[in-house]
Amino acid sequence: MPELDELDAKILRSLNKDARKSLRDIARELGVSLTTVWNHIRKLEERQVIQGYIPLINPGLAGFSLVVIIGVRIAHGKLVEVQQRIGKDPRVFAVYDVTGDWDSVCVARFHDREELNAFIKEVLSQPHVERTNTMLVLNTIKEEKRVMV
Repeated sequence: MPELDELDAKILRSLNKDARKSLRDIARELGVSLTTVWNHIRKLEERQVIQGYIPLINPGLAGFSLVVIIGVRIAHGKLVEVQQRIGKDPRVFAVYDVTGDWDSVCVARFHDREELNAFIKEVLSQPHVERTNTMLVLNTIKEEKRVMV
């Protein structure tokens, strides 16, 4: 897959500032034609560099007051199966294979302690989950959702 050229990167930086910006405004900002911007964005979408457009929602204002990071130890040979099951929960926004003491790390948001408690018990009851370690996020210093190019 070809790397991004400089115009691709400029278009992505512009979209990172405001994904609702019109193609005409991006073209004007970058000093290129509307057709050029449209073609580059279409190719970025086809290559899945751009995978979609979503609003950035403030989780706290949407009622999600808890963010947790959960280390999961999983029985040998069952990693992907367990990760896929955990990842189906809409409150889970990241599932990673990791090195170190845990086989997987999940990051999730919950409305309250009761919801978190039920989720942890559900994860622990799943076949092949050997152990979990839950860390409650006290303060978020930085959480960048955009990929900065």
